[in-house]
Amino acid sequence: MSEFFKAELKDRFLGYALERSDYFEIQTLYDEFLRPNYSLQYVERLVGEILAYDPNLLDVMSGNGMDIFMLASTSSTEDFLEDGGFMDMYVKEEEKWDVFLDQLSSTRKPSNQQKKLFKSPGLKKEKTLLLVLLSAIAMSFLFTVISIFKEAFLEPEYVPVDEFERKMELLQEQYFEEKKRLQTELEQALFVLDSLNR
Repeated sequence: MSEFFKAELKDRFLGYALERSDYFEIQTLYDEFLRPNYSLQYVERLVGEILAYDPNLLDVMSGNGMDIFMLASTSSTEDFLEDGGFMDMYVKEEEKWDVFLDQLSSTRKPSNQQKKLFKSPGLKKEKTLLLVLLSAIAMSFLFTVISIFKEAFLEPEYVPVDEFERKMELLQEQYFEEKKRLQTELEQALFVLDSLNR
């Protein structure tokens, strides 16, 4: 239910109470205005909202297991309705919002000349410094990634000195053995060659 309709119902409840000179059950408001589309609890909630706004607008008696059972108008009821009631309050609130929204929508945007006046040279320097700083950070990150990649995949493994010396000795031994073998084969080949020449 819209706020407009609720405000209108509250004013009708107050107007009905003003027309009667006696107390009446809240059920009467339900039967008069909202049966069968709404519940009695909804009527109680609307009456509760009226009393929350101003407890002097209605005289309330509890009974029959209900907080709000009987209602009657008060001297404030007529004055409130003559001043416009809840509908007037709703309309004034809507007008405030309309004025506020109009002010928001009609706020002028600054022209190009005004924008130039607002721009300060300090902002340009800050922007340049920020770009330089970001570039330096990016370069640093790039060099770090390259060095990690190079270390992991491209550079040769370092061998400890004692292991290197052991491998060199092994290579020298293999070299001497190969040299002896070749000398022996050469001598045998020379011997065969000499025997053929005789």
